[in-house]
Amino acid sequence: MLLRQHAEGNTEAFGVLFTRHKDRLWAVALRVTCDPDDAADALQEAMISAFRRAADFRGESAVTTWLHRIVVNAALDLLRRRSAHSVGWSGDPDDLPVAEPWQATDSAAVTDSRLDVDAAIRTLAPPQRAALVLVDMLGYPVADVAAILGVSEGTVKSRCARGRARLLPYLSHLRGDSAGRRNRPVADGVPSEQGGGA
Repeated sequence: MLLRQHAEGNTEAFGVLFTRHKDRLWAVALRVTCDPDDAADALQEAMISAFRRAADFRGESAVTTWLHRIVVNAALDLLRRRSAHSVGWSGDPDDLPVAEPWQATDSAAVTDSRLDVDAAIRTLAPPQRAALVLVDMLGYPVADVAAILGVSEGTVKSRCARGRARLLPYLSHLRGDSAGRRNRPVADGVPSEQGGGA
């Protein structure tokens, strides 16, 4: 096992381990932080932590689960630090302030869907975002996501359900739903109103 070899002093083992997992770890960091610079910072911080803590790995989960947990925690910690610093937040991570969706003005039509998804994901609280990214975007089983996030499977399911419900108004137009397109959110995060009263 590469992690054990690294802990025992093999100077090549951790590099091989990182190379083997880096694409998936980068995808997780990028989707959780929604920013390439933040993702790079989180991934670097996570890999330094994994490098130093390799001897603490007890084999109670798969190495990939352990690495993903470290990356997700680094990404969430980074978001917490940014939010706490900018708005003086403290408390439940599910109540973290979230970014309002943004609208790209100069994107090509072929990238509109991706930009819409990225903008919508930014509206989720980071714990919801992490669960939804791991389950719906990266295809991990709920049980694995629970192990990665260190929460129960029920919590993962609940975070995903709340996240999906929050994303629906922003992304329904991607299903070709004409009503969804008419209700597409504007830049300040409030769905545009259809004409007429309720």
